[in-house]
Amino acid sequence: MIVKRWLVGDPLKTAQAAHERLSKTLALAIFSSNAISSVAYATEEILLVLILAGTAAVAWSIPVSLAILFLVVVLTISYRQIIYEYPEGGGAYIVARSNLGELPALIAAGALMIDYILTVAVSVAAGVAALTSAIPVLFPHREALGLFAILFIVVMNLRGVRESGKFFAIPTYFAIVALGLLVVLGTVQSLMNPGASPATPPAETAGTMEGITLFLVLRAFAAGCSAVTGMEVISNGVKAFRAPESKNAATTMIWMSGILAFLFMGISWMAYHYGILAKADETVVSQLARLTFGSGAIYYTVQISTMLLLVLAANSAFAGFPHLSSILARDGFMPHQMASFGDRLVFSNGILILGFLACLLLVIFHGDTHALIPLYAIGVFVSFTLSQAGMVRRWLAKRGLHWRKKLVVNGVGAVTTGIATVIIASTKFMQGAWIVFLLVALLIVMFRGIRTHYKAVSEQVALTRDVRPPRPRRNIVIIPIGNVNRSVVRAVDYARSRGGEIRALLVDVDKEETALIQIKWAQWGGGIPLIVVPSPYRSILGSLLDYIEDQRQQDPECWITVVVPEILPARWWQNILHNQRALMLKASLLFKDRVVLTDVPYHLTR
Repeated sequence: MIVKRWLVGDPLKTAQAAHERLSKTLALAIFSSNAISSVAYATEEILLVLILAGTAAVAWSIPVSLAILFLVVVLTISYRQIIYEYPEGGGAYIVARSNLGELPALIAAGALMIDYILTVAVSVAAGVAALTSAIPVLFPHREALGLFAILFIVVMNLRGVRESGKFFAIPTYFAIVALGLLVVLGTVQSLMNPGASPATPPAETAGTMEGITLFLVLRAFAAGCSAVTGMEVISNGVKAFRAPESKNAATTMIWMSGILAFLFMGISWMAYHYGILAKADETVVSQLARLTFGSGAIYYTVQISTMLLLVLAANSAFAGFPHLSSILARDGFMPHQMASFGDRLVFSNGILILGFLACLLLVIFHGDTHALIPLYAIGVFVSFTLSQAGMVRRWLAKRGLHWRKKLVVNGVGAVTTGIATVIIASTKFMQGAWIVFLLVALLIVMFRGIRTHYKAVSEQVALTRDVRPPRPRRNIVIIPIGNVNRSVVRAVDYARSRGGEIRALLVDVDKEETALIQIKWAQWGGGIPLIVVPSPYRSILGSLLDYIEDQRQQDPECWITVVVPEILPARWWQNILHNQRALMLKASLLFKDRVVLTDVPYHLTR
């Protein structure tokens, strides 16, 4: 009953919305799970880099976390302005397209699409890591568990926003409460117990320690920036909120950022205080939960809730990726099928493609969160920078009420995220970030290729002034036969009902058989002339195509209709017992100009 009160009674009447309006409470669960879930691995990624300089460097995790907290504040204020200025949603792509031009918009779109795919893979991999931390025996099966989780989320999203919202909301809030309890009690315990035991660096890094350099700290900052991924999701889906949409979305943004900042800084402080280090087989959150609650039921509750939050965080990508793809399809940069709705008013094609690509990524990287993280955050920070730069350009051109203050806010956002983008790109480039840049470039080429194709199609089919209404033309109807039977007689009956100059066409590959067919045709052909085409090389298909091509050359203005009689077996497997001559003929004629293909099936019953 509580969940029902979260939802609005009626879905949007217009199909363009593609989802139902959501209250702030339910929207916080659906759109914020991506950003909030990143607290489960962001601190761990910072520690993985700092430990390279020994345990003394772990103290830098607090300044690095504070720098990331500043990013959260800047992005929250900046994206609230985008929410009010672009209530139709679309995020960085829409902002860049309307203010910076086509190329920046396509860069933002490509970066966001890659980030959505990585969001699913990283969230699911991290969720499975939370599960295997509590149940180590499942560690060898993390890849299979991740694939099952993605498949489950795909099925839920194909059922529609209302159904997936009901399922995802309660686990999300349960996880927020569990992690919040961990942070509160853990922080209280740490303040009451100021003496933390020193950490011991892992054996594999003890002999290869680096110095504490600026580059190392920047690498840690770049790794921790995964904490702010997902903050753009709310601005992409403003239309999903209940009226007033912009106000409710902006309020949800504040709540999301507040929860994110509280949990992230709490986990970072506890990890620093207790000297927690990242392990290959146990997450930082798992270690903190053991220290705080022991290994009892509460510990497993925290781990299960963290796993659910991380796995379900992928749901926000399943809301963002199909919606962005539909906008690109509307603008001609993606196949038009991406804008088609399924039976539950969701973009089914986008959901299926995202699920497939995320599964592929999970298999390639063997479900390892730390292997996927170097590719993460680059795309989203590129979109951050472009969206903020676009807003700066908009305020300079539009101005309006309090435009200077708004310009300063987005200007600070553009500079801050731009610096973060450079840091992330330079520190992660050799770790695999170059793959993201290559994929973005390939996506831009694909976008423009699709747009060029659709533009060419539009130009070629358009009715221009030099086009005149068609005059009546001659129509030659050709029925290729290999025998005289019920399927052929059925095709003859259809051809006679359509009119035109009808001919039956037989390729002579056996003189005796041809003579028998001619006798049968005299009885069953209904007066239609039978033309026998010689075939010195016994090539039936080649002779048919040559005859049709000759007719096209003799009369370039005529239409040629090929009526193909085809026998369809009662069972699908019985097709392999028949030649596929009809199929090959249809495939050969499909791309010939002024040739119309008509298939007349004859269905067998047994």
